[in-house]
Amino acid sequence: MARDLAATAARGSAIMLTGQGMRIALQFVGVVALARLLTPHDYGLIAIVVVLIGVGEIFRDFGLSSAAVRAPELSRAQSANLFWINSAIGVVLAGLLCLGARPLAGFLGQPEVVGIACAMSLILVLNGITTQYRALVVRALRFRRLAGVDVAASALALATALLGALAGWGYWALVAQQIMQALIVLAGVVVAVGRPPGLPRRGVPMGSFLRFGGNLVLSQVITYATGNVDTAVVGAVHGASPLGLYNRAYQVVVTPLAQIQSPITQVAVPILSKIQDDRARFSAYLVRGQFALGYPISLGLAVVVVGAEPLTALLLGERWMAAVPLLQLFALAGIARNLAFVGYWVYVVRGLSGSLFRYSLVTGAIKVLCIVIGARWGVVGVAAGFAIAPWIAWPISLAWLNRVTDVPVRSLYAGALRIIVVAGVSAVVSGAALAALPSLPDLLEVVSCAVIALITAAALSLLPPLRRDARALWETVGLLRRHRARDTDDVPDRETLDV
Repeated sequence: MARDLAATAARGSAIMLTGQGMRIALQFVGVVALARLLTPHDYGLIAIVVVLIGVGEIFRDFGLSSAAVRAPELSRAQSANLFWINSAIGVVLAGLLCLGARPLAGFLGQPEVVGIACAMSLILVLNGITTQYRALVVRALRFRRLAGVDVAASALALATALLGALAGWGYWALVAQQIMQALIVLAGVVVAVGRPPGLPRRGVPMGSFLRFGGNLVLSQVITYATGNVDTAVVGAVHGASPLGLYNRAYQVVVTPLAQIQSPITQVAVPILSKIQDDRARFSAYLVRGQFALGYPISLGLAVVVVGAEPLTALLLGERWMAAVPLLQLFALAGIARNLAFVGYWVYVVRGLSGSLFRYSLVTGAIKVLCIVIGARWGVVGVAAGFAIAPWIAWPISLAWLNRVTDVPVRSLYAGALRIIVVAGVSAVVSGAALAALPSLPDLLEVVSCAVIALITAAALSLLPPLRRDARALWETVGLLRRHRARDTDDVPDRETLDV
C-alpha cells in the first residue's frame, strides 16, 4: 500500500509538473511576444479588472473544491449540490461585477474598464460551472487528463491573444485570452467526467462542506486582498502604465511560481489526506515535499536575482528595462513564500481552515504594513515592501502551525535554512562569475548564470549536511522517472467521476 501510494504521488507529480512546465513555457512565449505587440497601458487596464476577478474567484469557489477533494466520502447527491452552489455563486458574482464596472471606471478615470469588466465577468460564470467537475477529476487522481486539459487551454488561449494582438485588438486580445482559457478548461473537465450534473436535492448532509469552505474562503480573501494591495496601491497612485510595468514583472516571476505550486498541491492534498493518521509517513512526505519545492525553485529564483537585467531584455524588450529591480525583488519574495507553502497543505488536509484564517490575518497585516511603508519610494518601494513581508512571515508560519497541529517543525526549519544557504551561495558565485566574464549576449548571459548556479549547488550537495537532502531529491527524481510512462488514470478510485 505504501509503495503504491508513493508511486501514485510520483506519477501524479511527474504528470502535473510536466503539464505545468508546458504551460509555463507557453506563458513565457506569450510574455515575449505580447510584450512586443501590446503596451504597458494595455496590461495595466487588464490588471485592474483581473484583481476584481481574483476576488470573485475566491467567493465563486467558496472553498468547496478543496472541501470536495479532501472529504473521506463524497456521494453523487453531495457532489451535485456542490455543483449547483458553485454555479449559482458564479452567476451572481458576474452580475455584481457588471453592476460595479461603471463606478469603478469613474473612480479610476479609465472608461475602458466598463467593457473589460463586463466581458470578463463571463469567466466567473464559466469557472463556477467548472469547479466541481475539476474537483472530481482531482479526487480521482486523474492527473494526466487534467494536465492535458490545462495545457490545451493555455495553448489555444495564447493563440487567440496573439492573433488578436496582430489584428490590432489591443487590450481586447488579453480579454479574449482569459475567456478562451476558462471556456476550454470547462469543456475539457466536462468531457473527462462524462456525465451531466444531477439535480439539487434536499436532505443531503452539506454542513461539513459549507463550514470548511466558509472558514477557508475567509482566509483566502484575507490572503488575496493583502496579496493584491500592492497592485491596488500602484494602480490608484501611479496609474495604468506603471501598473502595467509592475504587472509584467509580477507575471514573469510570481505567477510561474504559483503555477508550479498549484499542480503539486493538487497531488499533495489527496495523497496527504490518505496518510494523515500515520504520523511518521505524513511527516516524511511533508519534509520531502518541502525539498521538492524548495531546492529547484529557490535556485531558479536566485538565478532571476542575478540575471534580472538580461532576462528582462530577453523576455520583455528594451522598453521594459525599468522592470529589472522589480524582477529581483519579486524573486527574493518568492523564495520565502515558497518555503512557507507546505504549511498550507497541512491546514487544508487537516481541516484547520479556522486557524488558517487567523494566521492569514496576522501575515496579511504584516504585508499591508510593509507595502504601505514602501509606497513612499514609488513602484520600487512597493515591490520592496512586497519582498520584505514574506521574510518576516515565514518564520512565524511554522511556529503558528505547530501550535495547532503536529508537524515536524524542526525538520522543516532546518531544511528551509539549508535551502536558503544553497540558493544564496549559488547566487553569489554566479554573480561574481558573470561580473568577471566579458559582455555576452542576453541569452548566453542568462544560460551562463543558470549553469554556474547549478554547478555551485551540485558542489555544495557533497557537503555532509546537504548530502541527505540531495539523496532524497534524487530518490524523488527516480520515482518520477520510473513511473512517468504510467497513467494515474489506472489508479483504482473509491469513487466514480459521476457528478
